[in-house]
Amino acid sequence: MEIWINPRCGKCRSALTELNAAGLNYTVRRYLEDPPSVAELEVVLERLGLDPWDITRLDEAVAREQGMRGWGRTAADRPRWLAALAEHPILLQRPIITADDGHAVIARTPEALRSVLP
Repeated sequence: MEIWINPRCGKCRSALTELNAAGLNYTVRRYLEDPPSVAELEVVLERLGLDPWDITRLDEAVAREQGMRGWGRTAADRPRWLAALAEHPILLQRPIITADDGHAVIARTPEALRSVLP
């Protein structure tokens, strides 16, 4: 299991607390320091069953500066979104947990987090 976190994020810290309480083994990826590549983002999106715009924090300054709310949301637009997420990882929703069974969640809610707990 791997969890992508921003250590300054309260939801990330809560998720780590829950994973520790459950006694789970996991790897922490500080995605701001170790940004995911476009290929890694594609894999995570497939596991999440989402598109890049679904995991983008549109209220971040860089998203506003780039006018991302107005970007298209079709298959043809995916590369543009993926490139932006890879270049500006602050745009990623967090925490993202990829479980060993192949499933992944954005653990922003208690329900999503519980889905990866035993």
